[in-house]
Amino acid sequence: MSLKEKIQNDLIVSIKSQESVKTSTLRMLKAEIMKFEVSGGTKKEASDEDILTIIQKQVKQRKDAVRQYKAGNRVELAEKEEAEAKILQKYLPEQMSEEEIKNIVQEAINEVGASSKTDMGKVMGVAMPKLKGRADGKIVNRIVIQLLS
Repeated sequence: MSLKEKIQNDLIVSIKSQESVKTSTLRMLKAEIMKFEVSGGTKKEASDEDILTIIQKQVKQRKDAVRQYKAGNRVELAEKEEAEAKILQKYLPEQMSEEEIKNIVQEAINEVGASSKTDMGKVMGVAMPKLKGRADGKIVNRIVIQLLS
């Protein structure tokens, strides 16, 4: 079953069980997927990888909103955003540990022959496709800087 079909099935289940937060979150996600599919002039089918990218973007937006709401002392809105982020994260693959990320980054450093922070772009360019969906870019960035220092 594709990720898109799983989201659709989960949406139907959440509607039937009257889980309002999950239903609204999955409807929003489905709308984002449809928007992706019709963007760019020609209609295309979103692959699982495309959908993972959309979900990651949505989770990141939720986390940013949580920070802003907490800074503005809007706890109820922050809690809603956190709940939505948790629902979306269930569709992402399990996140890698820092040790696993370090190993992949070290391989990338060896592959491109990086020796200083000026080679950071090359390292990130090789490492990120291998880590896509399984590691936060901020963590990868921090590890690359740490290993190149």
